[in-house]
Amino acid sequence: MKQTSDTPANTARIVVSIINYKTADLTIQCAESAIATLSEINGHVVIVDNFSDDGSVVKISNWIEEQNLSEHVHLVQSPTNTGFSGGHNLGMQAIRSEYYLLLNSDAILQPGFTQEILLRASKEPKSGLFAPRIDYDNGEQQISCFRFPSPTSEIIRGAESGPLTRLLQRRRVALDMPPEPDQIEWASFACILIRAEVIDQVGLMDEGYFLYFEDVEFCWRARQAGWRIRYIQEARAVHFRGGSGPVKSLAKEKKRLPAYFYASRTRLFYQMYGTGGLLLANLAWVFGRAIAVLRVLAGKKIPSSNEQEHRDLWTNFFSPLGDDYKPKT
Repeated sequence: MKQTSDTPANTARIVVSIINYKTADLTIQCAESAIATLSEINGHVVIVDNFSDDGSVVKISNWIEEQNLSEHVHLVQSPTNTGFSGGHNLGMQAIRSEYYLLLNSDAILQPGFTQEILLRASKEPKSGLFAPRIDYDNGEQQISCFRFPSPTSEIIRGAESGPLTRLLQRRRVALDMPPEPDQIEWASFACILIRAEVIDQVGLMDEGYFLYFEDVEFCWRARQAGWRIRYIQEARAVHFRGGSGPVKSLAKEKKRLPAYFYASRTRLFYQMYGTGGLLLANLAWVFGRAIAVLRVLAGKKIPSSNEQEHRDLWTNFFSPLGDDYKPKT
């Protein structure tokens, strides 16, 4: 991790920001994979402990000391659980850098990752965010590039109807992988490289989001400011299923999702489309569910929605920028 000649002495080439919340072993594994890709690069790893209060700080501190990594791995302790946005904001503010790689603690970087993604970034100065290929641990590629959600996409989500999805294909949120470059409107922040100039121009991540949709909102601001998002197939990361959060497993089982998920969704639709757009998005989902119910007329099974979703969609509707649903820690 030596300094390159074109990098100012007081600025790193890249900072890898990792949030730890009661996942010390995963975090150490993640950090080790990042360190392995920083050879010959002026890079640092910043681990932000989001008030785990479970011994994680001691375990990670001991690992840093035992491996003699204090020059390149920095542990930041948050006095509260600041969520995804707040945690990574602390990570990005810890050390000035040309690029920031936000990385989930339940992910690892594959060999050559950093060299590949920085090479592409250096060749595309008009692009501000760079999304790598993300695979699950079984080798299946994760869908990590998307269109922005909209009232139309909420009809698709509510109906879960193949014919309707094909009819409204141009507004389907998930993109086929690999995506067409001009289709990418936002990308998963499980692993994303952000140029520092983007943050200087549009600001840090919105801490009004505790978890979920904060990556959508940041990409929305970046695109409004004229920055492009690029997909880098050659840079690869592995994302372990369900390693650091319960929402995806709850969604798969159609169980009730946490209130903070719906509060974040409400905040996003309000910020992107205003009160009218938020109302339209909720009603669009209800309309989609009505279409789903009509499947019984054709002798088909009605696709399940998440428990209580018809009620939870309205979380924070009358105070969409509120934070009443952040979990207490």
